[in-house]
Amino acid sequence: MSFIDRPSPNFGPRRGGASPSLIVLHYTGMDCTEAALHRLCTEEFEVSAHYLVDEAGRVFRLVDERMRAWHAGNGEWGGRPDVNSRSLGIEIANPGDRPYAEAQMTMLERLLQSVMRRWRIPPQGVIGHSDMAPERKSDPGRRFDWRRLALQGLSVWPRPAAGVAPDAGRFGRAAARFGYPQLAGGRQTGCPEALLEVYRQRFRPWGRGPLADADMAGILDLADRFPST
Repeated sequence: MSFIDRPSPNFGPRRGGASPSLIVLHYTGMDCTEAALHRLCTEEFEVSAHYLVDEAGRVFRLVDERMRAWHAGNGEWGGRPDVNSRSLGIEIANPGDRPYAEAQMTMLERLLQSVMRRWRIPPQGVIGHSDMAPERKSDPGRRFDWRRLALQGLSVWPRPAAGVAPDAGRFGRAAARFGYPQLAGGRQTGCPEALLEVYRQRFRPWGRGPLADADMAGILDLADRFPST
């Protein structure tokens, strides 16, 4: 695949000899691609990503994959912080309030296939920004088609299962086992509602209201099949 090189100055070495084991997907949250590129490639903003995919399917290469781009910020996945050092960041041009373009999704899939193969990243290693920072972030949001990626082996999706009686504590424990952040002492980051919101953004974007049996069945299946801790 071809790239448009727009080098960003906002990167550094990966810490502790880390190499990518995660891919974090973001939306830009901006009105246009050029505005996003300006922000990602300007030193004063201190933010970047490895790639940006625009609505037309163009892929901009911003930071060398071997380097640590500044895209994830505070958060963790699977009980491990410094996600920047062990991930690759892909920005997707979208303000966050509209569907993702077909050409954009098609090119994102091609990019994911290439990156996952190169770094031997499994489907469960492809996560959203909201997954690793549920109190701070909501991207790539409810309009992003995670199931489409999962059907191609580019992410994961819960299997259909009978409902399980709602239990906030059990939901939180399963979420932690799947990879969602925890605080010191094993206490879940944020309230159960925050975890439920980021879970639904990705796996049940149509879900509303209190914790439901379908939410329980889904997180238990994911935690059993793809434990990260």
